[in-house]
Amino acid sequence: MDDEAIVAATRQWIEKAVIGLNLCPFAKAVYVKNQVRYVVSRAPHLDGLLEDLDRELDFLAAADPEAVDTTLLIHPALLADFLDFNDFMQLAEAAVGEHGLEGVIQIASFHPAFQFEGTGPDDISNYTNRAPFPTLHLLREASIERAVAAFPEAGTIYERNIETLEKLGHAGWAALWTASGR
Repeated sequence: MDDEAIVAATRQWIEKAVIGLNLCPFAKAVYVKNQVRYVVSRAPHLDGLLEDLDRELDFLAAADPEAVDTTLLIHPALLADFLDFNDFMQLAEAAVGEHGLEGVIQIASFHPAFQFEGTGPDDISNYTNRAPFPTLHLLREASIERAVAAFPEAGTIYERNIETLEKLGHAGWAALWTASGR
């Protein structure tokens, strides 16, 4: 897939799952204002992906939040195995600290085979964090704080998402991606 197709698939996931199912009540505002930056990494190895992450951390930290509020760093080829991706997240979190951005930027992780600890691989609750490609979501802490202040029940989002997906079920999730679900 070329970069344009990868971004299109990611945008479709945001529209149908993240916003469409209201998995993140904060996503719609930045999405409709085009404040989401999409970066497709073609790094051939993890060191290159870390370099891309370094660039994006610096970019987001310096960018005007009104222009770019958040970044999705997508890698379609590396880290296909979720456990490898999960291990990589430790390096990604360390990079935030190395850039002096703890408390400024945090990273959320999304993966096609995402699996929460203590769940089975096919548990529908895992789909809250399932994206078309391994994705690092760089978020401004200040934006999260504003969103949480505006959504007083933010602590219930996780439970509400699981409930939504349990009602939807695997067949409903699959239907989101069929021609009739468009």
